[in-house]
Amino acid sequence: MTEIYGVDISKTITPVMVRDAIIVCFLAAHKEVLDQMKEYGTFKSEEEFKKMKSLNVEYLIKGIFSDIKADFNNPTKEDLVKVIAGLIDIAKNFRSPEIVKKHYGEIMTLIDKLE
Repeated sequence: MTEIYGVDISKTITPVMVRDAIIVCFLAAHKEVLDQMKEYGTFKSEEEFKKMKSLNVEYLIKGIFSDIKADFNNPTKEDLVKVIAGLIDIAKNFRSPEIVKKHYGEIMTLIDKLE
């Protein structure tokens, strides 16, 4: 079984699965930056901090969906392509071009498997 951000690419892939993989990808790619947010707040537990990071990324991605007038809960293949383009604009400020290209390629592998 080959997985990309929790999605088994040997099985049928849905746009919602890709959307969720984008969240996992962005969390992984920006772990160090997100971990620095701990300096700015007090959290009851590591689990609470982890949830906050995940919600932060989810809200960022929801904002991009809103900007392109797309439905976060019912994305299309075209929506997902636009969303990752928006995320590239953000990621290029924090990550090297090589890392951005790597993650873009992985997500595009999932998007290309959508019908």
